[in-house]
Amino acid sequence: MLTSNDVLQLIQSLIWLLAGVGVFIVGMNFLSDALEKSAGDGMKKLLGRISNNRFSGVGIGAGVTAIIQSSSATSVMVIGLVNAGVMTLTQATPIIMGANIGTTITGVLVALKNDYFNMLMYLLAFAGVMLGFVKNEKVKLAGLLCSGLGLIFVGLEVMSSDKAFGNPLVEQMFLNIFRVIDFPLLLILVGIVFTALIQSSSAATGVVITMVGTGVLPLELALFIVLGANIGTCVTALLASVGANANSKRVALIHFTFNVIGTVIFTAIVWIFKEPMIHLLVALFPGSDPMSLQMRVSVFHVIFNVTTTAVLLPFVSQLVAYSCAVIREKKPQTAERTLKFVDDRLLSMPSIALMQAKKEIDNMLWLVEENIRLSRISMEGKTEENAAKIEENEEIIDFTNGALTRFLIKLSACVDERDEQTIGAYFHVLNDLERIGDHAENFHEIGQEMLAKKLSFSVLAQEDIQQMFSVVLRMLAIAKDAFDTGHPGHLPELTQLENQTDEMKRTCSAKHFSRLSEGSCSLEVSPYYTSAITGLERVADHIVNVGYSICNPVGSQKA
Repeated sequence: MLTSNDVLQLIQSLIWLLAGVGVFIVGMNFLSDALEKSAGDGMKKLLGRISNNRFSGVGIGAGVTAIIQSSSATSVMVIGLVNAGVMTLTQATPIIMGANIGTTITGVLVALKNDYFNMLMYLLAFAGVMLGFVKNEKVKLAGLLCSGLGLIFVGLEVMSSDKAFGNPLVEQMFLNIFRVIDFPLLLILVGIVFTALIQSSSAATGVVITMVGTGVLPLELALFIVLGANIGTCVTALLASVGANANSKRVALIHFTFNVIGTVIFTAIVWIFKEPMIHLLVALFPGSDPMSLQMRVSVFHVIFNVTTTAVLLPFVSQLVAYSCAVIREKKPQTAERTLKFVDDRLLSMPSIALMQAKKEIDNMLWLVEENIRLSRISMEGKTEENAAKIEENEEIIDFTNGALTRFLIKLSACVDERDEQTIGAYFHVLNDLERIGDHAENFHEIGQEMLAKKLSFSVLAQEDIQQMFSVVLRMLAIAKDAFDTGHPGHLPELTQLENQTDEMKRTCSAKHFSRLSEGSCSLEVSPYYTSAITGLERVADHIVNVGYSICNPVGSQKA
């Protein structure tokens, strides 16, 4: 019978336990954020190697998850990439499998803790906090990483101390609880619910490993909770897929199915061969010290994910086909335009989101160039064949400008100072490209109006306009190359060509008035001719702005 003093001690211990779990999760978040920000270039390289090779996909998934210490974050990122059309289901499935392997590193790290290791981690946490006061962004990031890693072990120590799991009353309470739910399916359910609540299988597994190390949770029961935790981690991906396209929902379903199949297989194995399994883990890590007890759980977690991946990797095509059969493509009631490479789910991975935003602008550049080429043909009196394409491209250009601007505003709150400058440059580029698109549309409309009124430029006037178009298209080609490389070596030629368009406009105006006075050019076409050469000169200004924004983001623009 518990006395009032026992109840008070039990409440205090539970508060300590919750505090330890809280510190552990905060440390995990700090570590994940720091690794994600510092490893942006590394993740770009990994994702740049995405292919249809299943083994490289598993390697990429494991590598990215090991870097950011969160399989949930990797899953959400993959869903965002699939939703943006950058990655296929066949490419995404092995990455999801690899993510489950990468997340086991946290469990191994937790199992390795001992008194000396803990002391080093506490010093690391203190050093990280001190580094946070330094103004240098890279040093601050290193401090965040150190404090995150240290806080993980501070939280684990709080959980395993005499004031939490180490309290005999708490130990007895948990032993009584697990005696009641000593049934594999109930234990799996506990793992699912606990992981779904804290949104991290790494954190859930870390708590289970600590409980086994303190003797609160028997090993044979812990194995089933770990299996449940692997299903619970799918909740994040399932929530991320809400409101996404069919393919993104299929990724979440594949992730869920993968873990369910693995859990079913291992539940049967552990349930039927529990004694041999326990003996094997004890033989691998003999002894009754906390590290040996903890390593048994973490190694089981590794074996589970590696084995499940090895078993299901040959069936990627079947998993994809299954997901397509369950989640069918719905015909939209209304056509809703979306960005081609960008999805809000990528905001959790700022470096990847910035890379995808660049692809979106590159696509916009291509559309602008195409419309300039098409409008050049329209100025020759051939408007009907290009009208639909110019209109379609212009709609995409306008939509991309607005939607990507909103996305970049959200992204700017998540990046460091260097990337913030890049985003600022992207804002300018979007504005200039949208204006160039408007001018291209105006050129097409000039051609349409002249055709409707049965007007046409003289041969000499047409030659002048076409020469200016040639220079503008050359400038666009240079701007596209500058956007891809970010190299300032392109700027002198771009500036020279822009000065050339200024001179061409003045020369063309003088020649035009000369032709008018000679009567070799019609007065009715004069407004159209002036609008055309003025518009082309302004397009050249905007193209120079694009080059300067990318190659010299802190410099001033010309127009």
